Amino acid sequence: EDLSARCVLFIQGLLNAYNISHLVRTIMNLHVALSKPMTKTAVLSLCRLLELLKAIEHTFHRRTMLVTESINHVIQHLSFKTLSCISTAKKRIMSDKRYSERRLDVLSALVLAELALNGPGTKERLLTVKLAMAVGTKMRAFKEDELQIIDDTLKRLEAISQLRLKIRQACDCSFLYWHRVIFPLYLDDLVENVTDTHRIHYMVGALRDCVPQMHAVKHLESSQKMMESFDKEITKNFNEHLLEPLCRSIETDLRLHIHLHLQLDDRNPFKVGMRDLSHLLKVKPIRFFDRTINLKVHVEHYLNKTFYNLTTVALHDWKTYGEMKNMAEQKYGLTLMESHLPSQTLEQGLDVLEIMRNIHVFVSKFLYNLNNQIFVERTSNNKHLNTINIRHVANSIRTHGIGIMNTTVNFTFQFLRKKFFIFSQFMYDEHIKSRLSKDFKFFKDNHMLTDQKYPFDRGDKFNKGIRKLGLTPDGDSYLDQFRTLVTQIGNAMGYVRMIRSGGLHCCSNAIRFIPDLEDIVSFEDACKQDELSAETQTAAKNLDNVINNLAKNFAEGTEYFKMLVDVFAPEFRNNKNNHLKNFYVILPPLTINFVEHSISCKEKMNRKNKVGAAFTDDGFAMGLAYILKLLDQYHDFDSFHWFQSVRDKFKKEKEEVSKQAGSRDEKLQQTTSLTLKRLDQYLQEYELLYYSLSSARIFFRADLTSAEEEKEKADSKAASAGNSTDDQTNVASSQESSASKS
Repeated sequence: EDLSARCVLFIQGLLNAYNISHLVRTIMNLHVALSKPMTKTAVLSLCRLLELLKAIEHTFHRRTMLVTESINHVIQHLSFKTLSCISTAKKRIMSDKRYSERRLDVLSALVLAELALNGPGTKERLLTVKLAMAVGTKMRAFKEDELQIIDDTLKRLEAISQLRLKIRQACDCSFLYWHRVIFPLYLDDLVENVTDTHRIHYMVGALRDCVPQMHAVKHLESSQKMMESFDKEITKNFNEHLLEPLCRSIETDLRLHIHLHLQLDDRNPFKVGMRDLSHLLKVKPIRFFDRTINLKVHVEHYLNKTFYNLTTVALHDWKTYGEMKNMAEQKYGLTLMESHLPSQTLEQGLDVLEIMRNIHVFVSKFLYNLNNQIFVERTSNNKHLNTINIRHVANSIRTHGIGIMNTTVNFTFQFLRKKFFIFSQFMYDEHIKSRLSKDFKFFKDNHMLTDQKYPFDRGDKFNKGIRKLGLTPDGDSYLDQFRTLVTQIGNAMGYVRMIRSGGLHCCSNAIRFIPDLEDIVSFEDACKQDELSAETQTAAKNLDNVINNLAKNFAEGTEYFKMLVDVFAPEFRNNKNNHLKNFYVILPPLTINFVEHSISCKEKMNRKNKVGAAFTDDGFAMGLAYILKLLDQYHDFDSFHWFQSVRDKFKKEKEEVSKQAGSRDEKLQQTTSLTLKRLDQYLQEYELLYYSLSSARIFFRADLTSAEEEKEKADSKAASAGNSTDDQTNVASSQESSASKS
């Protein structure tokens, strides 16, 4: 009974597989042949049947040991049943004593059948049994019911003997290649309704059945091309319909969890439903062609990459992404890596790389403060202004590496080159050139009368007169545009200064852990001394290189200002740029223009509409100091005694106004006090500009002319040459003394 039950069970499984296979093939092929669309429900039902088909095959495969063990016993049992019937038939024939050749043939056939059945159930033996029984059933040796039993038993015997092969044939899903369009729908449903997620292995198994037939293709040069195309198509479906939606859904879910304090859509699971995506993450790796698709690892990689990239874009969000990582571990069991980004300040500000790439925008949108070494945004659509200081730059350098400093200075050089071209064009303009020559000649002829001071009225007249040459749509004169150009050049130099300070700041922060900079221990030597492994010695050597590099950068620092002066100065001082020689003559009207602009900006600070308001703009002083150094005109400008002339002018005006203050007229007194206040404000601005310019000149060693600098260089070279000569003399004398001794 047990063996019969097992036999029925095996055959039932085989029949189910054949029925399902026939049903799926028929429905799919009919829809294709008749060009009839299939509903989504029908497609998903067919997918379920395909899964069931592969599940049957998989079940037989998993229970191979049990099936193999049972099959021999079942075959033996079925053979015994058949032999019993044949034995009965033989007795009937042998009981009849009449001799005939026909009876002898039947008997021989039955004996042959018996011999074939007494052995393993191979194809040949079963075929022999069938042929023998075709002869053996003549002469009514068997009763009807016996024939039925024999026929049924032989069929079972055949099925059981070739069970493995027949199961493989019944469960073959190679026809799915022509209907693979259903696969994306299946994946979409799997992500949408997360139930029985493990069944995806059965569907992939069905797709895998398409591969063996591809080896036999003849219409292509190589079957490999077809397989690659199939692989690419299925992989694309996997990515677009399973992996990407899954990653996005999990990321969205984590975000909604972390931002529950915000007013979000209704997330009540009783109203909007609930998907537990963790079931998909528990699916074992899926084998397809020569690789495995691990859903969990893919999602982990996606979240690691997304969180890292978004944290680098907005460093102040690091805490949010940290919480999301913890939530991913608790809810989905995802193990995410730490970002390992360098520690940042919460007010990171603009990145050095971003500024470097858009330096032309930066110098026009930000204002420089010389004393605090800070850049302040000129205007903003937000309620706050962005600032950039040394700490921000140091953090950026720490993030990107010290190498970025040289690249930044190189970008600044390219920017200055373009700006100096415009600068040269302005100075070459006939109106400007002739006016400057005229003013210079006037000062040269009348400097004794004006007490060696450039007259304030002359500069003021130039400032107002240039407006007659034309204005921009914004109402700016040519001198206003020139002032803006000088300011932008100065802002660029201020940025270079800040880069250098930020680099030193970064180096000092990194090097503070080294106990004594004068006596740096060599880790490589220490490792060699202790005879540590080669890898450890290599690591120690790398550490030594890093420490030495830091110490060198900290001790020296690069003189970027000197570099930017040396690279442009020869060209500026060249005779072919003779039109620049009167640049210092334009400074008086230019400073007047700047002071008027500065006061106008500061007054706007107190207004409700703060468009154009500013409280600092030291880029102008920085730009003037740099250009004067390039043209070697510090002493020429000092010969004007311009700021002394300004002080004298305002002092004189204040004295005149003070004389009128004695009047008893109340209105006149109010006017006088306002005028004095106005004069004090102007004088204060000029003094501030004078101090800023004096400070900026220190960066470019304003105390030396180009001739004095050349002399200093020559002296230093001579001194170094003298030292080397002394060394050579000492060596020669020591050689002579050793020779005499020998």
